[in-house]
Amino acid sequence: MLPNNIQIIESTLREGEQFVGASFSTEDKIQIAQSLSNFGVEYIELTSPCASPNSLEDCIKIANLNLNSKILTHIRCHLEDAKVALATGVDGIDVVIGTSSYLREFSHRKSISQIIDTATDVLTYIKKQNSAIELRFSTEDSFRSSKTDLIKVYQTINDLNVVDRFGIADTVGIATPDSVYDLVETVRSITDSDIEFHGHNDTGCAIANSYSALTAGATHIDTTVLGIGERNGITSLEGLIARLYAIDPESIRNKYKLHCLHELNQLVADKVEIEIPFNHYITGLTAFTHKAGIHAKAILNNPETYEILNPNDFGLTRYISIAHKLTGWNALQDRASQLGIHIDSDSLKEVTLHIKAMADHKRITLSDVDEILHQWADNNNSSISSMKMN
Repeated sequence: MLPNNIQIIESTLREGEQFVGASFSTEDKIQIAQSLSNFGVEYIELTSPCASPNSLEDCIKIANLNLNSKILTHIRCHLEDAKVALATGVDGIDVVIGTSSYLREFSHRKSISQIIDTATDVLTYIKKQNSAIELRFSTEDSFRSSKTDLIKVYQTINDLNVVDRFGIADTVGIATPDSVYDLVETVRSITDSDIEFHGHNDTGCAIANSYSALTAGATHIDTTVLGIGERNGITSLEGLIARLYAIDPESIRNKYKLHCLHELNQLVADKVEIEIPFNHYITGLTAFTHKAGIHAKAILNNPETYEILNPNDFGLTRYISIAHKLTGWNALQDRASQLGIHIDSDSLKEVTLHIKAMADHKRITLSDVDEILHQWADNNNSSISSMKMN
């Protein structure tokens, strides 16, 4: 069962900056942040202000835009990083430290005990400096970490009573829905705080893993527009919205400005110089395209037969493809009607066979189909006129 108040932490301006094609200017970041806030995401996460001088300046500027979304920044579990982040005026600070053997040996070189001590110092310092700030503590590479170690870390930090939210990160995309459910359920059993899931998409499971995290008791999911991020990125905003809409469309319609999603996708795609993938969730070119004749017939009678998402809710329209050998006479009848052409059903079935035969031998276009429909209608009308004259 899903929690009542799912929150999206939109990380296009943090994780998304790690996408190979991303190089956001200050103006880009402000435009994206405003668009995300307008869409309705609850949080916008920014790159650490310690990353570069511009990152610091941008963090301060966006934190002071008075957006509807809460502004977060993401930092290493370092005291100096915390001091810089506190000075930016953000609403929340997301603290992370690696707990897997890989990261402990080849990154920060801290033992589990040292991780706990460092986290304790950093987290208590942040809360002491600003008790109102929203504070998250997350392990990194959680799914390649020892579960015993994770429980020890989370339990100890939970006992400090300074953290508002705990994070679980599938940093390399190794997790499965089952393993995500198990770990989130375990963390839920030791804390009443919110739980955030960050899932990479290296093995194609990011959306399914995010959904599994929610069913196990997570409250917050990290996303990016188009799923951009390090390597293959993370859970896409559109994919998560599609998954949640399929379960409770009314709630999602009321919570987010869904008709703004395509414009938001195009904005980010332009900034990182990529095309929206043709099969992308909701906003891809073929997301609401129907081709097979049997599908087209049913869709024309009731769109819900082959659509779990209503394109109208997203400011989009469905498209029935008819210029191919799989076309059906119902779809051609609908097209004829759009063109203001009347062809009786028997003749229309003959037209359909003619189009199928043509498409068997060459690629045809919608213009070809339209021309055939017009020619057939003209021939029919000529025959009728001839019969009347005789």
